[in-house]
Amino acid sequence: MSHAQRPERVVVLALDGVYPFELGIPSRVLGAADGRYEVLTCTVDGRPVRTAADFTVTAAHGPEALETAGTVVIAAVTPSRISAALTDAATAALARVPPTARLLSICTGAFVLAAAGLLDGRRATTHWQLTDVFRRTFPQVTLDPDVLFVHDGRILTSAGAASGVDVCLHLIREDHGSELANAVARRCVVPPFRDGGQAQYIEQPVPRTGAASTAATRAWALERLGEPLTLADLAAHAGMSPRTFARRFDDEVGISPGRWLIQQRVARARHLLEASDLPVDRIAGQVGFATGASLRQHLHASIGVSPGAYRRTFRAAR
Repeated sequence: MSHAQRPERVVVLALDGVYPFELGIPSRVLGAADGRYEVLTCTVDGRPVRTAADFTVTAAHGPEALETAGTVVIAAVTPSRISAALTDAATAALARVPPTARLLSICTGAFVLAAAGLLDGRRATTHWQLTDVFRRTFPQVTLDPDVLFVHDGRILTSAGAASGVDVCLHLIREDHGSELANAVARRCVVPPFRDGGQAQYIEQPVPRTGAASTAATRAWALERLGEPLTLADLAAHAGMSPRTFARRFDDEVGISPGRWLIQQRVARARHLLEASDLPVDRIAGQVGFATGASLRQHLHASIGVSPGAYRRTFRAAR
């Protein structure tokens, strides 16, 4: 999108019991995207709402703002405040959203989307502590508790708290490319892309005392994505046996070393497709895929499009 085009309107729905941090994420992250988004905040009735903290917030807009939204964000609310009355009011408000608009939930906001029937038959995520109750309440939703966010068609769901930052950066990356998303991440002093999923924050937030970390080896590998790295190579760099390294890697990152390498190679390939005119086969070689066909396979598995289609989309966005 060029700067001459109108910014996309993003409307954040603040419900009773909203977490202040999550409520502010869209404005802070999307608002740093060089004017590409206009972020408004509304409530279901135009009245102030109580937050999860010791203060209330007054939004500038009522539910009518949802009628002009290109994207609607449902901010997280305290689980104890999620009631039939709250979800009924939110469902009525969401009925005003244009059918082409994207819907994005942060943390417990997924409960609101699910209660409105908007996640039926879809894949989604929410905070890992709430996965059991979510599955019991909404068995028609395919819940993935291990990821930071899910993008399924026009609906995006994210896990707890800071994953709202991840999904907003993903939105910028999808709309305008990795260059702008990376610039926004730098402005907000956050990583542009976090590896792995929620598992890394559940079982072992920090390495055990005296335990070696795989962080240095991950940094080493990122400088050598074009090389045919194996589990044995990674383990040798970390000074561990392959079995110990694989176990520790999964504890820290939440996925296997092989899957992580593929993610990093796909991410690097996406950047090169956006930012360069290099042929697909050459990009494949630079990021560590043996052939252009292998890159095409992994890119399609990751985001559902071919390298050529991906490149055309982001060239058109400019």
